[in-house]
Amino acid sequence: MKVLLIDDNTEITEMLSQYLTLKKCDCTIINNGRDGLDQILSKKHDVIILDIAMPDFSGIDLINSLEKKGKLKEHKIIVLTASSVTDEELANILDKGVVTALKKPVDLNRLFEVVRICSQLKAPYNAK
Repeated sequence: MKVLLIDDNTEITEMLSQYLTLKKCDCTIINNGRDGLDQILSKKHDVIILDIAMPDFSGIDLINSLEKKGKLKEHKIIVLTASSVTDEELANILDKGVVTALKKPVDLNRLFEVVRICSQLKAPYNAK
């Protein structure tokens, strides 16, 4: 299973990558939103794990860009959120077609279970 990890915190992406690799996932790490968007548009991934709170080009900016291009529902995105995201913002991105959201700090076993389930969803994914 190919997993794309997009988070500006390199410690988090390295830790998630190591754990998911042990679970037989093929992980690609991107540490900023703009490069993450380029990666999403250029390569196929089974699941994308996206941090919402990133400087310059946030996860929300990335989601909005995919939506404007008509590409959002083609991807299975799991967002990782911290307390900086309001419930309204979270509901909005879920309504757009993001598969689910998990709160940081995330339990790694729970994350893997969600990744496994999301990878089995049929694309294009439509949350509604």
